[in-house]
Amino acid sequence: MTNKVILKGLRLYAYHGVLPQEQKVGAYYDIDIEFETDFSEAMRTDSLEHTVNYAEVLEVVKGEMAQNSKLLEHVAGRIVNTLFSTFPDVTSIKLRLMKENPPMGADCAGAGVEIVKSRE
Repeated sequence: MTNKVILKGLRLYAYHGVLPQEQKVGAYYDIDIEFETDFSEAMRTDSLEHTVNYAEVLEVVKGEMAQNSKLLEHVAGRIVNTLFSTFPDVTSIKLRLMKENPPMGADCAGAGVEIVKSRE
């Protein structure tokens, strides 16, 4: 059986980008995260301690998003690595990080990256 905890549509404001203006003005970012973890004990016990607490996940994501980076690849990698460090029962993570309306000279709803990584 595969168990997943999913956070979809997290929307945070942050200051990432290669251009100085992006780091000064900031933008909205959309984040989707899927965790594979065994929460069969949580299904049986109805206890939060046997699963991934998504409120704690949000705090990790907010902390990493608050640290400016030029590249979304860098931000996404930091988020995934910190989540693995924080939640030892997570076996894999799929993270999508999208920047809304990026400054690229064209009308674009978003641009971003996706990481799918298993615990090493």
